[in-house]
Amino acid sequence: MRITYFGYGSLVNTNTLGDDARATAGTLAGWRREWRAWWRADGDPTLPKVCTLTVARDPACAIQGVMVDEPAARLLALDTRERRYTRVVDGIADAFRCDARGAPAPEGAFLYEADTEIRHWGDADHPILQSYVDCVLAGFHAFWGEQGVREFIATTQGWHAPMLADRAAPRYPRAQAIDRDLLAFFDETLAHAGVRYIRT
Repeated sequence: MRITYFGYGSLVNTNTLGDDARATAGTLAGWRREWRAWWRADGDPTLPKVCTLTVARDPACAIQGVMVDEPAARLLALDTRERRYTRVVDGIADAFRCDARGAPAPEGAFLYEADTEIRHWGDADHPILQSYVDCVLAGFHAFWGEQGVREFIATTQGWHAPMLADRAAPRYPRAQAIDRDLLAFFDETLAHAGVRYIRT
C-alpha cells in the first residue's frame, strides 16, 4: 500500500523525503501558504519559538507544490515529522493538477495544516529560520527554476516576520548543503521582497 500527500514547503525538497518517495510537481487550488508561529498563551515550553510554513483554505488562491507518493509504512515517520499539524483529506485530490498532464491526485491524497489554535504571525521572538527557507527554496528551484523561487516568495504570506540568519549554524533540523551561487540568488530575491534579518 502507498500514501499520497501534497507538499508545499520543505516536503518539496526531495532530499528530505524517504528513499522510495516519488514527487510530482503541480498546483493546488483553493489554498494559500503562510509563515506562522507556534505560540500559546500558557507559554508551553515544548513549542519551538520560530515560524513554520502552513496553509489555509482560500478560494482565491493557488499554490505550487508536489504530490508525493510513498509506501504507507512511512506514514508514522511522516506524522512524527509533522507532529504539530493535522492531516486534511477533504477536497485535496480534486484540487490538485499536475504540471505535466493536468491530472488530479489519487483519491485519499492529503496535506498537513498547522493546528489553528496555536497559530499566530511571527515576530522578533518567533522568527523565520534562514536555514529553513534555504531548504524550501532549493526544492522549488529544483522543480521550477528561478521562477519557482520567485513564485514561492510572492505567494507566501508572513514575510513581515524577521528572518534569523542561522545559515552558518543551522537550527533547522533538515538543513541542506546548497551551492553558494544559488544561495546568493535566494538572498537577492528575498531582499527584493523586503525581508529583514536578525542575528544570533
